Amino acid sequence: MIAAKGLEDVIAGTSSICDVNGQTGQLIYRGYDIDDLARYATFEEVAYLLWYGKLPNKAEYEQLREQLVANRELPVQVMKLLFDLPPRANPMHLLRTVVSALALYDPDAGDNSPDANLRKAIRLTARIPTIITSIERIRSGELPLKNNPELSHAANYLYTLKGTIPDELSVRAMDVALILQADHEFNASTFTARVITSTLSDMYSAVVGAIGALAGPLHGGANERVMRMLIDIGEPSRAEDYVKGLLMQKQRVMGFGHRVYKTEDPRAKHLKRLSRELGERQGNLKWYLISEKVEEVMLREKGLYCNVDFYSASVQYMLGIPIDMFTPLFASSRIVGWTAHIMEQMADNRLIRPRAEYVGARDLPWVPMEERE
Repeated sequence: MIAAKGLEDVIAGTSSICDVNGQTGQLIYRGYDIDDLARYATFEEVAYLLWYGKLPNKAEYEQLREQLVANRELPVQVMKLLFDLPPRANPMHLLRTVVSALALYDPDAGDNSPDANLRKAIRLTARIPTIITSIERIRSGELPLKNNPELSHAANYLYTLKGTIPDELSVRAMDVALILQADHEFNASTFTARVITSTLSDMYSAVVGAIGALAGPLHGGANERVMRMLIDIGEPSRAEDYVKGLLMQKQRVMGFGHRVYKTEDPRAKHLKRLSRELGERQGNLKWYLISEKVEEVMLREKGLYCNVDFYSASVQYMLGIPIDMFTPLFASSRIVGWTAHIMEQMADNRLIRPRAEYVGARDLPWVPMEERE
């Protein structure tokens, strides 16, 4: 028996949802290259693709969009809970708590049939953005906004966060950010969801577990730390010395390197382009230029490419998303991947029960309590 710390490079199962090729830097959702999805798809189309295994036709797309719109509002009791929770608590902890509470008001909560799980996946995908934007508005002393049924998933997300109808570029940037983070094979939170599902627990329990895993700083939160670093740098002219200073102190520069990718992260270039476009639209390229300089120094000094977290930081910041809401936004994207994996696990289940290599003591003699030191 050979123990693989962190299950690194262990093939823990099969999946037809997502393929990550770390050697070539390719990411595929259900057979479609992420580059094509980032260029042409909407988040609703990608959600349909991950859940159903194919791209929707026009009628299927409209039906899913209507289902998402119809399920955006929270149960009255859950909205009341949001007002009763401490507003300055960690947003991921609030999200975890409120998603758990949603299960209490879902008639399908304990039904693990394929149809019920699809209904729950749609409800969760529709309602998690409502939870997130409500948390932000409540803690800012404002009332949550009613969802706008005329707006797409991405547009409504920005509208309920900021209270204004977003422009076309902002909507596209939000769509792409959600698409790029929708799934990534057996990452820590997705694997957590599959482990919980393998016990034949329900979808809500698996999603709450996944949110808990994403709340950990080794999985979620990297782009929050990237943005705080960019703010600390302040100006493009300071970027090189700042990064070199971190490297000299053997400190990690967030947003670089990846456990799987040995080359460029295929998601990063799309966010880099959007960071530049948003900066140009706003007449302020500072965050893009600082990011570009940090990227240049890290590639030259360490041979490391940036990952999805790096440019997503400036994109989300320029979209007006508070820094501590970056990880909840990640969850609102990854929910379609989590639920797709939950349904796949449920369809061909075997309890996930790995072994551990024991490295402790053996053959110790029993010592009566009065004789113990």
